[in-house]
Amino acid sequence: MAGVRGSRDRRQRPSKRFVRWALAVVVVLTPCITILFTPTAHGQVPVRPMDPGPPVLPAVSAQIVTQPSAGADDVNPTAPVRVSVSHGVLDAVSLTNPEGKEVAGHFSSDKLSWTTTEPLGYAKTYTWSGTATGVDHIRRAVTGAFQTVVPERMISGRFNVADNATYGIAMPIALTFSSRVIDRVAVQKALSVHTSVPIEGAWAWLDDTTVHWRPKSYFAPGTRVSVTAKLYGLAMGGGAFGREDITSTFTIGRSYVLRGDTRTHRLLVYVNGIQVADYPASYGLDSDPGRATHNGTHVVMSKYPVFYMSNPRYHYKNIEARWAVRMSDNGEFIHSAPWSVYEQGRTNVSHGCINLSPANAKTVFNEVLPGDPVEVIGSSRHLGSSDGDYYDWTVPWDTWKAMSAL
Repeated sequence: MAGVRGSRDRRQRPSKRFVRWALAVVVVLTPCITILFTPTAHGQVPVRPMDPGPPVLPAVSAQIVTQPSAGADDVNPTAPVRVSVSHGVLDAVSLTNPEGKEVAGHFSSDKLSWTTTEPLGYAKTYTWSGTATGVDHIRRAVTGAFQTVVPERMISGRFNVADNATYGIAMPIALTFSSRVIDRVAVQKALSVHTSVPIEGAWAWLDDTTVHWRPKSYFAPGTRVSVTAKLYGLAMGGGAFGREDITSTFTIGRSYVLRGDTRTHRLLVYVNGIQVADYPASYGLDSDPGRATHNGTHVVMSKYPVFYMSNPRYHYKNIEARWAVRMSDNGEFIHSAPWSVYEQGRTNVSHGCINLSPANAKTVFNEVLPGDPVEVIGSSRHLGSSDGDYYDWTVPWDTWKAMSAL
C-alpha cells in the first residue's frame, strides 16, 4: 500500500523542473500589451509597465526680441513698438526717452509681450530696460536703444470747420497746410470723412497747400459730420513730416438758401425749400466787368456786424458796411447799403456786393450761417478759381473728382 500511495503522489505533483520553467514564461496576451509574471508564494502576479509621466522640458533661456531692433534709426514715431519673449515671461519692461520719461505701454495677458500705447516723438533716442525669466529660471535683461526719424521740416494742417459748430448745407471742408505738400497721395490716404447720413463726396486739391472735400449735392439738414487728418508721423515727401493729427466734428443745420438774379434785382430766401422772403437788391454794375457780381454758387464764409471796405482800384477806402456777410474771397458781400436804397430792386450800382436796405440786411445777417449757399444768376461774370476759396460748387462733379490725388 505504501508503494501505491507514493506512486499516486508522483503522478499528482509536477516536477520541480516544470515549475521552474513555468515561472519564467512570458505570456503575450495581445500584439500591443505584454504582461510579465513574477513568482509569489501563491502563484504568478502580473507586473504593469511604468507610467512615463509628463515630458520633461529642457531648461531653455528666455529669448527676447525688441521692435524696433537695437540700434535702429529713422524709426517712424507711429511705428509698432513692442518687446516679446519666447521660452519665458516678461517680469518688467520700461521704455524711456532722453529725459528719462517712461513711455506708456501694457503687457499682454500672458506676459509674453509689452506694447506702447502712445506715439513716440520725433528725433529722440529711446532706451529699453527690464527683465524676463526663462524656463531655466534665469533672468535676462531687456536692453537696447533706437532713434526716431529726424524730419527736415514739419507741416501742420488746419481745418476751416470747428468742433461742435453748426454750418449750412453747402459747407465745404477745407484743409490748409502750413507749407507745400509733395506727396499728395500719401496725405489724401490719411484723410477721412464720416457722415451720419450717407452721401457721396470727394477730396479735390485746389493747390499744393489746400485740399477740399465736398459732397456731390448739398448736405441733408441735421447731418453729423466728422473729419480726421492722421498727419502725425506721416511722410509728406521731400523729408517733410506731419506735425500732429487733427480732427473736427460738426453739424449741418437747416436748409437756408439765398437766390439772387442780377437781372430782376431781387434776392430770394428759401428755408427748408419754402420761399420765406423776397428782398429788393442792387448787384454789381454790369457794364464794368471789374464791378459785376459773379454768377455761380457762392458760400457764406463769415459775417461781421461792421466791416470796413477798401478798393484802391475804385478809389475808396475804409467805407463802413454794416451787417456784412462775406460770400466769396474776391470781396463780394451781402451788406446794408443805405446809400443805394433807391436803386435796390431797380438797377445794379454796387462794386460787386449785394446791396440791401439796413432792415433787410440785418435780417439776413441774423439768419445766415457759414456754409449757407448764395446762388447768383444773370451776370456776365462767373465765379471761379481766381476768386479764392469756396468756389467749390462752381466745379462740375466729374471735374471735381478728377482733382483728387487718388
